[in-house]
Amino acid sequence: MHNDDQVPGQGSPALLMVLGSINRDHAVVVDHHPKPGETVLGDSYTYGSGGKGANQAVAAALAGVTPILLSAVGDDSAGEELLADLRRVGVDTTHVTRHAGMPSGIALITVSRDGENAIVVAPGAGAAVDASTTAKTVASISTPGSVLLSQLELPLPAVVASGVAAHEAGARVVLNLSPFQAVPEELIRLADPLVVNAGEAEGLAGERIASVADAENAARTLASRCRSIVITLGAEGAVAAEADSVRSFPARKVPVVDTTGAGDSFAGALAAALVTGASLDRAVLAGIDAAAITVQHLGAQGPIP
Repeated sequence: MHNDDQVPGQGSPALLMVLGSINRDHAVVVDHHPKPGETVLGDSYTYGSGGKGANQAVAAALAGVTPILLSAVGDDSAGEELLADLRRVGVDTTHVTRHAGMPSGIALITVSRDGENAIVVAPGAGAAVDASTTAKTVASISTPGSVLLSQLELPLPAVVASGVAAHEAGARVVLNLSPFQAVPEELIRLADPLVVNAGEAEGLAGERIASVADAENAARTLASRCRSIVITLGAEGAVAAEADSVRSFPARKVPVVDTTGAGDSFAGALAAALVTGASLDRAVLAGIDAAAITVQHLGAQGPIP
């Protein structure tokens, strides 16, 4: 999708920009997640490429677009390997910075036998992503109709500044509010859509979500704070809402091996659909299909369709 011969604003194609983390994932399958002070024995150790930004960029690339990833890695061997993995599947890493003397990000993951995961992330070089520099990059490459997809594993000031820059350049801002934290209402208002899971929606709406009906009510309430919202519900599918309507979408019924990366697969496929001109409903369906394939395999990136 990216043509360097075209000038932004002068007939340039819509671009998908992904602002997010790149990590080396280390995952172990366990009978149960360890409690504080407990050591458990695991098996099926794997390591691979991860990070919410990288996962979502890979999902978008495998959905048929060429995402431009804005991120940072260290100058270690892991950083070189992570960038090579991204390029191999069609992610544009031109705007990924390598920081001398810093390690690349790392995620430590335990996966229980029923497919649920627990994750600890150390961002490494990702913590050095600068708000001003990133916002200038977003402003320089954004075109009307482009999409900026962001999450919250990078410094929040960079996410906010880049969202504002994208909006001012006529791009659509898709915000995955994960891992959940308080963000300025200014950023929430720009989201189109705001993508959250049930727990994140509970944190925003201040009400418990225990059913699809609860999610529909929460989406109806939260839609007044953003341009549109999508609440993912795992095995129950997803709910989407704009100011005037709420729709629910069933999930694909598939065997679950590992839920790691499912939310990222959903967000990346959704953003890829939006940048190619799909409606929000069709983008949600694309996300559901992608997540359904991802949960049938171990690991965050390898099985993403």
